[in-house]
Amino acid sequence: MVNRVILIGNLGADPEIKSLESGVSVARLRIATSENYKDKNTNEWKEVTEWHTVTMWRSLADRAEKSLRKGMQIYIEGKLTTRKWTDQEGKERYSTDVVANYLRIVNKRDATEMGSNPGMQESSAGAISNAPQTENSPSNEEMSDDLPF
Repeated sequence: MVNRVILIGNLGADPEIKSLESGVSVARLRIATSENYKDKNTNEWKEVTEWHTVTMWRSLADRAEKSLRKGMQIYIEGKLTTRKWTDQEGKERYSTDVVANYLRIVNKRDATEMGSNPGMQESSAGAISNAPQTENSPSNEEMSDDLPF
């Protein structure tokens, strides 16, 4: 069985960072992905945007806090998790989130806002991962050209 998610999308806001009592860092992100299709009735192109909640732990959360800003396009790998919780009215609710174990910055939307030179766009900042490296695992450098787009 496989539980693996790959998302390429834009950050809707800066990451929300929390530190647990144990000192462990947690980051929550909202990522927008979009899909285009042609409406059969109107013959017009439509865009559908999906919002995904992504959770990052420990060093990946620390790196997200330092590196990620609203509008950046990022590549995420992780797994789906479902949480059960009770709302203020006492009703049981469920949320499905992505728990990330790999992060790569694809580009920065507004380079001038990020402090870079105007007109410069960073297309492959360093990859960040919480996944354990094994002898057969590709290094971050080897994976830099293997993005599926």
